[in-house]
Amino acid sequence: MAERRSSYEVGYKRPPHHTRFKPGQSGNPKGRTKGVRNLVTDLTEELAERIPIRESERSFKVSKQRALLKGLLSKALKGDTRAAGLVLQLIAKFTLQEEQIAPQQSAGLDPADLDILERFLARRGCTRE
Repeated sequence: MAERRSSYEVGYKRPPHHTRFKPGQSGNPKGRTKGVRNLVTDLTEELAERIPIRESERSFKVSKQRALLKGLLSKALKGDTRAAGLVLQLIAKFTLQEEQIAPQQSAGLDPADLDILERFLARRGCTRE
């Protein structure tokens, strides 16, 4: 008796027809659900939330991030060395980033545009070094 061979041969990257996923069926049905948020998203939204704070007799709403920075600066000004060190680290980090970005941005500006920016910064009390 001769065996009947089909044109389809089961092997590497060729699973049997009866074990393949059906159309519309997921290969990972219990995988990550849609809309699941990660830590960065949650942290960003939480820091952006506004809370009421009171300074002197004034009460106003600021973001939690802003309130955190205000508290940190207040501690640093009162003499807390750890807070002062953290503030100085933040200042150093962000001023270095600005210095790295600034030359790239100003390279593409016309001299007239640079003159306008210089006058604007002078009115604001900022100086460009």
